[in-house]
Amino acid sequence: MPIVERNPVKRNTFLALAIALSGGLVIPLPSLAAVGLVAPDQPHRAISGDSFGDWIAQTSSTDREQQRRISELIRQARQLLDQRNFAGAVTAYTEAARLDPENARIYAAMGYAEANQNNFEAAVVAYQRAIALDNSNPDFYIALAFSFANLGNYTEAATAYRQVTQLRGNDINAYIGLGVVLGRQEDYEGALQAYRRASEIEPRNAVIQESIGSVLIQQERYAEAVSVLEQAAALDARSGSIQVNLGVALLNTGNTREGLDALRRAAELEPRNGAIYLQIGDVYRIQNNLPDAELYYQRAVSAQPQLPGAQAALGEIQFAQQDYLQAILTFRRWLEITPDNPDAHYQLGLALNARERQDEAIAELQQALDLYNQQGDIDGVARATLALEDIQ
Repeated sequence: MPIVERNPVKRNTFLALAIALSGGLVIPLPSLAAVGLVAPDQPHRAISGDSFGDWIAQTSSTDREQQRRISELIRQARQLLDQRNFAGAVTAYTEAARLDPENARIYAAMGYAEANQNNFEAAVVAYQRAIALDNSNPDFYIALAFSFANLGNYTEAATAYRQVTQLRGNDINAYIGLGVVLGRQEDYEGALQAYRRASEIEPRNAVIQESIGSVLIQQERYAEAVSVLEQAAALDARSGSIQVNLGVALLNTGNTREGLDALRRAAELEPRNGAIYLQIGDVYRIQNNLPDAELYYQRAVSAQPQLPGAQAALGEIQFAQQDYLQAILTFRRWLEITPDNPDAHYQLGLALNARERQDEAIAELQQALDLYNQQGDIDGVARATLALEDIQ
């Protein structure tokens, strides 16, 4: 059984922190190439200026005057993109598409502008239109996958990423994106295969190695995870998230000292990340070393005062050490962050009762009971009911 399972900070929640730290498991935003803004014969050179609109319009079958108008609209749209005026770019592309409805690149460019406004539903429609007109362009599919993923439609995103790998087998971003969306569907074996394929393309990429290690942690294959994450750490010694994942893996193989060392290195590299201190505090708490646990929970709160788990853990450890007044203050801060959290009301009620402030305690416990009932939390209802009966 893993030793870092603790409410409210569970292993999977902490793993999500590591993912966010690394950026490696964040789906990459498609580049300008994904919307046809890079010349096909010069794939690493973005087109700008007057040539840009002319190049996209070259695929048009319209007459010369209309082609001139389309080129002008596309040039305007590109200028607006450069100015980050994405709404204006959409307007220009929409007019261009009205004049040339068979031009796939216009729709793809429109999708890019929509995605940059987080209008992912509109982006999906635009990219699907582009693909309907040109289904052989892998960049259109990777942009579509990105938009689907941001809508939480991971099944469709995975389908689009797989299409990219069929059309362009060495596209590392497609394999990384596929690994992300499969992981979010809890298809960890599929995610592992995707990341390993990406590793074959770039074997010395620390982010990919970390991604593999993260998935192995999810599968509770901790010894394998340690091996892979040690390789990742050798490739990037300055990555805090690699040390986080390595620490989690080591702790779960029973290597407590090495795991704590890795987490401390992570804290040095990410000193403003409270969840790392929180995890270290959890380890000390499991060892029943309450003073050191409190020390690291305090550091977690100092680093990130708005981190609910840090306030909860600090209050719990203060309560366990019978420092009820400080526990009350901490639980109140927890409630300020999550006012409808029944656990926070429950813990505050217990602390108030310990200070013989029964009326306040009853009010908090009753609030906890009401919220547990609303959430259908049977265990919570039982706890709150028993606590109220003990007081009354």
